[in-house]
Amino acid sequence: MKYKNAYREVMREFEASRTRAEELQDARREEIYKKTPRLNIIDKKLGELGLSLARLALSGDENSAREAREKSDALKNERLSLLAKKGISENYLHPAYNCKNCADTGYITHSPGLPVTPCVCLKQRLIEEYYSLSNMRDVLRDENFDTFDIRLFSTEIIENEGLSPRTNIEANYRYAINFVQSFGNDFQNLLLYGETGLGKTFLSHCIAKDLLDAGYTVLYLTVPRLCKVIEDSRFNRESLAAPDEMLETVDETDLLVLDDLGAEVSTIVTSSALFDIINQRLLMRKPTVISTNLSPNGLASQYSERIVSRFLGNYQMLKFFGEDIRVKKKYGGVRMY
Repeated sequence: MKYKNAYREVMREFEASRTRAEELQDARREEIYKKTPRLNIIDKKLGELGLSLARLALSGDENSAREAREKSDALKNERLSLLAKKGISENYLHPAYNCKNCADTGYITHSPGLPVTPCVCLKQRLIEEYYSLSNMRDVLRDENFDTFDIRLFSTEIIENEGLSPRTNIEANYRYAINFVQSFGNDFQNLLLYGETGLGKTFLSHCIAKDLLDAGYTVLYLTVPRLCKVIEDSRFNRESLAAPDEMLETVDETDLLVLDDLGAEVSTIVTSSALFDIINQRLLMRKPTVISTNLSPNGLASQYSERIVSRFLGNYQMLKFFGEDIRVKKKYGGVRMY
């Protein structure tokens, strides 16, 4: 599976970035120390005092600790004065990490004894890697609100629906716009259903593109691909660099877009995991957009009652109907922009 090495490659990037920052820091220090040897002496003394303060804190010797802090403060002030005379910022000698929160490790320790948590920068970089692997960046350049063309949808009223495909898609388009505009304030989920080629995936791409542009983390996966990730995580863990990273991202990304629900080969493992993902995101109030070729009755036939109940109770159901737009675009001579 091409996703299985994504975490490993991203962590290599982080390690390389951290190494570059620290090598640059060492080079800058060597340069400054040559010009101002006193700074080298001060930094060594500050390091020694730091160790002394740690030991004194454990021993409870407050008087000695106070004297050590006073010496440390005096050296720090002298250090700042020397740097200022040379016209050098104090930050010049600090590592120039891309992310100050995690120092390019990808993880943050909030306090001693607590487990580390993935940094926001790592989550976003993993999502970017997943997008690169699925070629979604190119797709979103072509499929977004700016290239949406209402002319592709017929104005002829469909008798069993009581309205035309164009009127219907206009309503769905408005729902999508509202979803984007209220994102982060109102908790909403969308389930787009209807036959193939009616614009479900296109509209979900529109939503993804706008939210990515707004700075949110968005992960797009087909459900068959998600099920493959689940199966690999369950049964091929020893061959994966970090088998839980992808599934953690599925849970935590600001918006999860699941395409082609119903096209997967369902197993007890994948069905249970799919429910857990849907339910967990509901509990965490993390929005999800799902598209499927199945009708509500089809969903009820293929999935357990507890999954379908989550859809019916927590998702805005948007129906798509009409002619196959993909065929019409190919042979009808109407462009998307």
